[in-house]
Amino acid sequence: MGKKSAIASTLACFAVMSFLAAAPSKAVDTPLKPYLLAEEFTGPWAEKFDAVKQALTAAGFEIAGEYLFQEGAAVLVVTDEALKKAAAATDRGGFGAAVRVSLTNAAGKVQIAYTNPAWMASAYRMGADLADVAARLGTALGAGVPFGSKDGLTAEQLRSYHYMVMMPYFTDQEVLATHASYAEALEKVEKGLAQSKEVRRVSRIDIPGKEQSLFSVAILDGPGSDATVMKATDTAPQRHTAHLPYEFLVSGGKVVMLHGKFRIAQSFPDLTMGTFMKISGAPAAIEDAIKGALR
Repeated sequence: MGKKSAIASTLACFAVMSFLAAAPSKAVDTPLKPYLLAEEFTGPWAEKFDAVKQALTAAGFEIAGEYLFQEGAAVLVVTDEALKKAAAATDRGGFGAAVRVSLTNAAGKVQIAYTNPAWMASAYRMGADLADVAARLGTALGAGVPFGSKDGLTAEQLRSYHYMVMMPYFTDQEVLATHASYAEALEKVEKGLAQSKEVRRVSRIDIPGKEQSLFSVAILDGPGSDATVMKATDTAPQRHTAHLPYEFLVSGGKVVMLHGKFRIAQSFPDLTMGTFMKISGAPAAIEDAIKGALR
């Protein structure tokens, strides 16, 4: 190769390298966290509760239910057409049909937080990343500071998430009841929840175009009660109130729920084994309570 050709080749290589350096790189799979802290408000809790509801509805969200967990701590179960559409796209995507927005009095301030749509989309193996939902929640409430895990988990890790070896995955769901049809299942569920004293209905979201409905419920009593679980687990300064309420899915004639160990762990991914053992009976108790309510 002549001297001129060598110089030209070297210049061409530098040009290509410069172009690649300047070109946008493939998006890094940034670790996600289960919650977003939108705001810490100094003022009356009730005033902020009303303001958050108004902001959500103004942004096009539907408040499917409200759960006053305890004095100064409540959760809004929120959905919209985009969430329902994404939920309908996969077999058990119905578990992702709602975002939970919490308002919690803590250390003299009201913490406004919500479940991270990107976390949910991956943990529930949905077909969409729910970026549009996240953007509108950010506009309505604030984009938020991620919390709920020190290091977080990538979307890829979440799609195969389990707490540890021998613990359940998303697909290890529990069948609570089986009925002859979707209509019969809904009738039995609604009747059972209306009569139950241990489990209270918070919301129901029907998935368009599918025989699926997502129910959210409060567990009021027993070793799996919301108070028992949250007392043991929700000890960080940034409160995880939006872990509540629990859900189950009516899908055709079947009624299924996420395994309690998966559902709790994906809300508290940094939970120590010592803390988990304090509520070792809770997952089975939650399942038993909901089963009992649906009989």
